[in-house]
Amino acid sequence: MIEARTIYIMAYRQIKRFLRAKSRLIGSIVNPVMWLVFFGLGWSSAFSSPMAKMVFHGLDYMSYLSPGVVMMTIFTASFIGGITVIWDKEFGFLKEILVAPVSRTASILGRALGDMLVALLQGTIILIATFYLAPSLKLSGIPLTILAGALVAFSFTSIGIAIASKMRSIEGFQILMSFVNLPLLFSSGAFYPLDNLPEWMKLLAYVNPLTYGVDLARWSLTGVSQITPSVDLAALILLAIVMVSIASYIFNKATIE
Repeated sequence: MIEARTIYIMAYRQIKRFLRAKSRLIGSIVNPVMWLVFFGLGWSSAFSSPMAKMVFHGLDYMSYLSPGVVMMTIFTASFIGGITVIWDKEFGFLKEILVAPVSRTASILGRALGDMLVALLQGTIILIATFYLAPSLKLSGIPLTILAGALVAFSFTSIGIAIASKMRSIEGFQILMSFVNLPLLFSSGAFYPLDNLPEWMKLLAYVNPLTYGVDLARWSLTGVSQITPSVDLAALILLAIVMVSIASYIFNKATIE
């Protein structure tokens, strides 16, 4: 009972913190919308020929891109959530959590759950927006897309928390994030198919967890998939379990400096 309450309180805190940060709330929506409008609409005209549609497995470019942008939104929002761990270190809140007579595992699960819901909220808003720009997307694919987004968010939130637990500065975390962010995004199949990539990049794509989230979301919304959907789902579930286990282990070993 105490652990359930701890998870609830930590999750509620993360959600409330996000909703109070108006600039972060607005930025999290404006940025992916700009990707859809300027990148998506811009390239849609260039890829409007029948030959170009063959490259994107019969889809127009906006329909191909939209699931990728939804997953990009969720990935970025969930991974950057690790910064809040460093903030809590600087302002002393993390010390209170570590000395509190509650399970550290419950604390980290609550934090990860809260950040997951925040990222999923942002992704869902962008998902709704994509239906106005790409009307051919399937409404029936929304539930599975949200499930894929939840698993991606939970995994990368856990990764962010695990990394941030070992770091001391927000600047250092931001540098690391910028170093990791682009390779993961561009090797995930979010912007272009994986078929014609160099072999070394294909290898990177298939060990990239985000690839499976993008592929499952695209299959849900368009019916196009480059990996078996059941493999996508199994990989995302396994990743979520592994990542939250690692984050919990690292957080349980954390000490007060």
